Amino acid sequence: MNGALGVFQSPGPDIFTIGPLTLRWYGLLIASAVLIGVFLSQFLAKKRGIDPEKVGDMVIWLVIAAIPCARLYYVLFEWSSYADRPGDIFAIWQGGIAIHGAVFGGTLAAIIFARINRLSFWQLSDLIAPSLILGQAIGRWGNFFNSEAYGGPTDLPWKLYIPRTGEFVHPTFLYESLWNIGVFAILIGLFFWGLKHPGKLKAGTLFLTYMIAYSTGRLWIEGLRTDSLMLGPLRIAQIVSLVGIVLGWAGLIWTYGMGKRLPDTIEDSKTQRPEAS
Repeated sequence: MNGALGVFQSPGPDIFTIGPLTLRWYGLLIASAVLIGVFLSQFLAKKRGIDPEKVGDMVIWLVIAAIPCARLYYVLFEWSSYADRPGDIFAIWQGGIAIHGAVFGGTLAAIIFARINRLSFWQLSDLIAPSLILGQAIGRWGNFFNSEAYGGPTDLPWKLYIPRTGEFVHPTFLYESLWNIGVFAILIGLFFWGLKHPGKLKAGTLFLTYMIAYSTGRLWIEGLRTDSLMLGPLRIAQIVSLVGIVLGWAGLIWTYGMGKRLPDTIEDSKTQRPEAS
C-alpha cells in the first residue's frame, strides 16, 4: 500500500449469515442511527421542557416516511437500472437510498404530525436536526461496506481500494461522515448556547443551519463522486444542495435580519412555543 496514511477496503456488506437470514452492515447502521436519533432527540426535548414522548412519536412518523421516500427518490433517478428488474426496487438492504429523498419525506411527515398535534414544526425540527446529521454521519459508513458512493481515482495518502475495479479512489463516504460530525458539533453547540441565552436563538435556527452547513459540504463532496444521480448533465444532489443553501440563508435573513417569524403549523406561535427554540 506504499506507505499510505490510510487505505480503506470494505470487508464486505454482510456481518454474518445463519440459514436464510443475513445481517448486513447497511441495515445495522441505519437501525443504529435511528435508535441513537430517538434517544438524542428526546434528551434535547427534555432540555427544552418539551414532552419527549411526543418527539418519540414523531420519530416513528419520520422513519415510516423517510426510508420509503429515500428509496423512491433514488429509484426514480436510476430508473434505467431497475426497469428490467423491478423486483430489486424493494431490495433496500443492497443499498441505494438518497438522503435528500429521506429529508423531503421526513419534513412532510413532521409538518403533518405538528399540525395534527398543534405543535410548532420549527421547534420540533430544531430538536431533530442534530439527530438527523448524526444519523447521516453514521449511515455513510454503509456506503463503505457496500463499496459504493465513492469518488474518482486518487493517489492521496488516504484512499479507498475497490477490489472489483482494482482502483484507489476518494473515500467520499469518509469525507461526508467527517463533515457531518462537524455540522453535528455546530448544532449541539448552538443548542446549548440557546439554553444559556434565552430569547437569542430563534425557532428554526438549528434546522436552517443544518440546511446550509450540510448542503455546503455535500455540494463539493458530490463533485468528487462517480455515481451521482443525474438530471441530464447536472448532478441532482448539487442542485438540491444549492437550493438548500439559498433557502437556509433566506430563512435566517427572514428571522434575524427582518425580525419576522417563520410560517408555522400553529397560529399563536408567541404563546405556544418559546422564542429560544
